[in-house]
Amino acid sequence: MNIYVGNLAYSITEDNLRKWFEEFGEVESAKVIKDRFSGRSKGFGFIEMPSNAEADQAIKALNRKFMEGQHIKVNPADPGGKKNRRASKRRRF
Repeated sequence: MNIYVGNLAYSITEDNLRKWFEEFGEVESAKVIKDRFSGRSKGFGFIEMPSNAEADQAIKALNRKFMEGQHIKVNPADPGGKKNRRASKRRRF
């Protein structure tokens, strides 16, 4: 399961993020999203856990938990692919 982790402190590293989630099971990957120009964290990241049961436990335990000075948000990640149908119907000249 892919998990979204938001409202992260800018000082959080991928290793920190991985350690938080490893308490609940195997972590396939941990990614902190960074600004491509400055290299600074954008304040959110993603965790990939192979077991949905372990991922659900981690989400319930860590959502709204106070970490590194912030109340983090932990949710299943949106798989994407949703598009605004109105925008696609606009005429292009």
